[in-house]
Formats: sequence, C-alpha cells, structure tokens
Amino acid sequence: MSSARLSPAQTRVVTHVEGALLVVAGPGTGKTRVLTERIRRLLTEVPGHFRVLALTFTNKAANEMRERLTDLGNESQRAFVGTMHSFCLELLSERGKPVGVEALPQVFEQYQDRKEILIEAVKQDPLLADALASEPNSKAVARKLDQWLASISWLKAHPSALEGFDDEIGRRVLEAYDAGLRASGAYDFDDLLLLTCRLLNEYPKIADFYRRLYRFICIDEAQDLNEAQYSVLMALCGDSFRNLMMVGDPKQSIYGFNTSSPEFMWRFREEFEADEIELTENFRSSRAVVDAAKALDSNYQVEGQLPIQGLVEVLTGEDEQEEAELIADKLETLRTLGHEDVEGSIVWERCAVLGRTRFALMAVEAELRARGIPYYKRLTANHENESEVMEDFALALRVMANPKDKLHLSALANRWKTSLPPLTGEPNAIDGIASMAASAGTRRARAVTDALVAIAARTQRLDMSSGVDVIRGYADTLEEEDKRAIYEDAAVFGQEWDQYLRSGPSNRSVGGFMSNKALGATQQAAREGVALLTVHSSKGLEFDVIFVAGMAEGVFPDYRALGKSKEMAEESRNAFVAFTRSKRLLYLSYPRQRKMPWGDTRVQQPSRYLKQCMTKSTCSASWPAPLSLAMHA
Repeated sequence: MSSARLSPAQTRVVTHVEGALLVVAGPGTGKTRVLTERIRRLLTEVPGHFRVLALTFTNKAANEMRERLTDLGNESQRAFVGTMHSFCLELLSERGKPVGVEALPQVFEQYQDRKEILIEAVKQDPLLADALASEPNSKAVARKLDQWLASISWLKAHPSALEGFDDEIGRRVLEAYDAGLRASGAYDFDDLLLLTCRLLNEYPKIADFYRRLYRFICIDEAQDLNEAQYSVLMALCGDSFRNLMMVGDPKQSIYGFNTSSPEFMWRFREEFEADEIELTENFRSSRAVVDAAKALDSNYQVEGQLPIQGLVEVLTGEDEQEEAELIADKLETLRTLGHEDVEGSIVWERCAVLGRTRFALMAVEAELRARGIPYYKRLTANHENESEVMEDFALALRVMANPKDKLHLSALANRWKTSLPPLTGEPNAIDGIASMAASAGTRRARAVTDALVAIAARTQRLDMSSGVDVIRGYADTLEEEDKRAIYEDAAVFGQEWDQYLRSGPSNRSVGGFMSNKALGATQQAAREGVALLTVHSSKGLEFDVIFVAGMAEGVFPDYRALGKSKEMAEESRNAFVAFTRSKRLLYLSYPRQRKMPWGDTRVQQPSRYLKQCMTKSTCSASWPAPLSLAMHA
C-alpha cells in the first residue's frame, strides 16, 4: 500500500514513530494493512539496528502480515510477527533456564491430556485423593476434576489473584498439576505467559536485553487481551519503554469466556498516556452490511464506505432441514448466476456459513454433503485424525520430541494393546517405541516405527515428508476406504509441515514443529470449498457471501446468556462480528421449529438481532438507504 492510498487517519498511524499509541479500528478499516505499513516504514525509514515485535491474536493475521513483508527481503527478518504465545515460546526456549525451562517447551494443548495429568497428580497427594474420594459418585468426581482444571486456568489467567491465593486445597491442586506437567517435560498455554512474565520481572537484565532488541512493539486485536497477556506486555515494557502501539475494537470483544476484556485497551491508554487515533472508514463491507451492523450497535459510526449497496436477506425455514435446503439452494444459485454486487464469479471459497455454535451448523453440513457441495470446517490445533495410524504417528512424534512424555507414550501403548518399555537410563524415544511395536506385532505399529526411523535418518536437515511417505506406503497395502482416510490425514499433515517451513524456523526440529502445531501456527486459514465456521473461529476472516444460520432466540443469542447483562452484551458483539465478516451479501436464516439434541421439537422465535435489523427505528437519517431485507418463507 503506498502512502497515496492511505486515508489521513491511516497515514497518522503509519507515520507515528516514538511514544505510545492506541488505535481504535472498527471492522473493515484496513488495520492489518496499516499495521504492516507501519512495520515496513519503521524497518526501512527509521535509522538504527533494532527489531520490531508485532504480536497478533491469530496465526491467520500473523501469516498475512508476514506475506505482505516478504518483498523487504532480509529486512523482514528484523520483525518478529506472530501470536503472543509463539513469542513467549521462543523467548523461553532461548532464555528460560532461570525459570526452569531447559529446552524448547513442549505444550500440552489438549484438555484431556491436562486432565490426565491432574488425575495422576491427585493420586500422589493423600489430601487431594481424599477430597476426590469424598465425592458421592463417578460423575461427581469428573465434575470436581473439571472444576479444578477450570480454577487452574482462571488463576493462571489472573496473575494478581494467583499472588494472594491462599486456599489450601486450591493451592495444592495447582502445585500438584504443575509438578505433573513438569515431570512429563511439558507446559500448558497459560504457563508460557506466566513463566515469561516471571522471567522478565525477576531478571531485569533479560528484560532490558529484549527492550534494546525490540525498539517498537505493535499489538493487534488488543480488545482480546487478558490479564496474563497484559502482564507480559507490562513486564516487557518496564517503567521506561513507551514505544508500544495497540490496535483494537471494543465492539469486537467476543472472548470474555476466555477472560479477555477491552478494559486493558483503556488501561494502556491511561497508564501509558497514549495518543489515540480512531479509524472509522469501512473498506470491506457493502452499504447493506454496514447498515445491519449499525442496527446492532447504534454507537458504530462509519465516516467512509464502499459505494456498493449489497444486500441483507432473511431466509426462514419450517425446520432446520428446510433452513439448510434454503442455504444450499442460495449457494448453488449464486455460484451459477453470480450477483451484480459481487465482482467476478462467485466460487465456493468466497462463501461461508457461520453458526453461533457447531450445533447450529449440523443440518447445513449434512445438506452440503448430500448435494456434493465442497466445504471445510476450521481445523484447530488439536484436531483429530481420521485414521488410526496417523493418530499413532502424531503421538509417536510427541514422544520423539520429548522422551520424558510418559502421558503420550502410555496412550500409544494403550492403542497398541501393549506395555510400556522398561526404564533404563535416559529414555530413547525411538528405541522405546520400537520395543512396543515389536511387542504389539502389528503392521500398523511397525509402520509408525519405520516412519520415525526415516525421519531420524535425515540428520543434515529435518524432513517430515520422509516419515509421511512411509505411512503412505503402509496405506497402499490396505483396502480403498482405509487407504483414503490415511491419504487425507497425510495431506493435512503435509500442509502443516509446509506451513511450518514457510514460517522460516532457523533450526528445524521435531519439537519445534510439534510446539508450533500445538499453538495452531501450522494451520492454514483457508481451504477449498465453502467455509463452515463458528462465529469465534471466523474472527479475522472475510468472505464475499456470508450466511449466519440458526438466528433464533436461545441459539443466537445463546440460551446460556439470556437474562445476564454481561453475557448478552458479548452475544451482541458476536452478532456484530458475524455480520461484518461479509464483504457484499449477508443472509440470515432461522427455522420456525427445531429438533433438540434430546429429541424434542421446539418452536423457535426469530433472534432479537433479526428484529433489530428489520426495525426501521434503529436506522438513523444519515443512512444512505434502508436495509435491503426480504423475507422468504
């Protein structure tokens, strides 16, 4: 983007150099481009030997920013662009010895893994074991474990509460859990933040090194910060560093369940006496979509927008099946005929169907599958493989990366119906897995071992594809259906490996790949077909055509939020985010009745957000045209 294409407000952000700056940027204001251009200008026009630290909330945004900076060549290496967790992972792997991190931290990202760690830890503590044994039945025990895990996550996300935490049982639970993780050479997501914060606060020389290294810090999606993340930033900045810029939009704060809050944007403004710039143009969405967003939030002001009308249309089905059929019909029509307000052909990849929860998308998914319309669901860091052998391979790679990882070694032994190898000296991952495979005596187990050996044989430069080739060779000996599942899993794995390589790691390692995988950094933002996403997983994405399914009371807004002011405010922001993912056309659908998961059929009332969009009283006189809404029964 040249400076000539920047608005006056955007130019002020890009040309800002010294001092704290808060940028309040609504949807479609081009904030990613502005962030990237500011980084470009700092690297190319500000003299000095320094680096820029740019922290994003999603890997998708980080990848997009890195790609836009590739034309800088070697200069782009002076910018660290990634999520806060990935930055903390790198910092701890390089400087973490004072806080007990001896090597690259291996992250246990899966809930069930962390629960298993807690279960084993509780068994080793008589007081905790007795507390668990006092529960009346197995369901109550499971509930108590879930409560303990939730408490651990909450405490780690609130360092101020952790400091003064004096509940004896709670403290022992936390200490036992952490000890269990460390015994397996592992950490959880929250540990990456807490240990980084502790390292920077307790070792001033290390903090000072990073302040000199990173002369400028840029934070994207600041409305999604939580206390632990804000504490990392404060520890990084110390008392004197002030070249911190935050970009965020309080109207898009939708991760309250994860303890995030826009309050940290405002704290930053006050504590750093930051300048403030507001970006109010919308360069993404059509007028109809902007109008719908305004109907949801009367405080949403847009001073400049696209001269494209677009449309917002409501689709009403008798039940969720007919709702799904209406969505599929509309998708097929748009693909065949296009639309005057959408430039060029409408292909599947330009369309997305969003739901407040996965439940709202089930009928749509079934209908798309029945019609042969290609679609994809957003993969998460801990997505499950469809084939047994690739799930085995993933477990084996975890152990290869971290030989102390008894949890996943035990899981592999259970899957192979064999026992753990005897412990003799320092554990050797491949030897131990090979011993288990020999005991199991199956071709599947041997294939996994051979894959590890193939990877380990590439001593000059790590290449995961050699191991995947072995797995594919095993697949070639199987029936067509089993073979296809393995090949599909292998293709996804290959994409993840390619993404890891593109991120430019200086030293490839199995541990580095698995840690990046755990952080979601190896996931591709888009794939082939219609995107089928929850609202939360759509954050940061945009499509020409958006369908929001299940727009009924109790579904969107979610029934758990009804009657709760804080939760309902977040539900409204969820709707705002969903609507503003659309660049041109927005379709809102709901069924008049829905079959509930337990079998009952329930009459549905249209969502209050539909009513807000259809009520002219929400429209201000400054709107260029009334909402383009049509009811289709």
